[in-house]
Amino acid sequence: MNRRTLGTSAQDVSKFGRIGLLYGGLSSEREISLMTGEAVLAALKNLNVDVIAIDVQENILQILPSYQLDRVFIALHGPGGEDGTLQGALEYLELPYTGSGVLASALAMDKLRCKQMWRGIGLPTTDFAVLDEKSDWAAVLDSLGGKVMVKPTCEGSSIGMSRVETAQQLQEAWRQAADLSNVVIAESLLEGEEYTVAILGDQALPSIRIEAKEVFYDYQAKYFSDETAYFCPSGLSVAREEELRDLSVAAFNSLGCRGWGRVDVMVDSAGSFQLLEVNTVPGMTSHSLVPMAASAAGLSFDELVLSILEESIA
Repeated sequence: MNRRTLGTSAQDVSKFGRIGLLYGGLSSEREISLMTGEAVLAALKNLNVDVIAIDVQENILQILPSYQLDRVFIALHGPGGEDGTLQGALEYLELPYTGSGVLASALAMDKLRCKQMWRGIGLPTTDFAVLDEKSDWAAVLDSLGGKVMVKPTCEGSSIGMSRVETAQQLQEAWRQAADLSNVVIAESLLEGEEYTVAILGDQALPSIRIEAKEVFYDYQAKYFSDETAYFCPSGLSVAREEELRDLSVAAFNSLGCRGWGRVDVMVDSAGSFQLLEVNTVPGMTSHSLVPMAASAAGLSFDELVLSILEESIA
């Protein structure tokens, strides 16, 4: 990836106008969004960007016009900020914004629709089943190989996810996930290596291999654990790195994503890559993966933030 020549003078960043940094919000990922927002705000101030930080509450659409913004930097995670609803409102207000549009955001947030689409166009993603109160728990478990991961379809940061190996555990995991989402799925458990690939513009950044000490790469492991290990370069051969990069870009583009994002992938028992999900507003905290990949590509955190903002113009 070519490193941009970036300046920090007022003249260089004046083209962005006044930026509204939207962070916090009301989703279950509020804590992480606050951390992301604080980091992005510091970078924008370092770059001398005219920025106003706005902790999003229920009245955001009523108060947003009063700020007289020229564009928006979205640092919200989860429902209400990452699922297309905010993006649609900003389209209506004719405010340019960072990241993916309405449809791509909605598809990426909905793990079921995303997997159905990937299956339809031939991209690899592990077997899955939709769960409800009438599910035959033992039969579902058997059909998916005896070990599964249960997920609410419209949550991020591994919130509500459970690894289960018995029918009783499966039913309980469904019940817990159903408190967070109307639709819950179970996926065949993948126990191979886990990778993530950040996308910036039309380019994939170097992949990162993740090794979590916990049962799986859960909320605690993602954001707070100092025992989770990250490897960038990931240790893949040149050919496998290229294969992973091409798959990640294909998955990103298949949803119509733009600007920036992150694609999560795991390896199955046959050694094949399997798509997990696309994150259209990844975390930008001290434990986050996109800044790590950007650093490996020669971009500082401030340069990464500025590049994301540049994409909102493109």
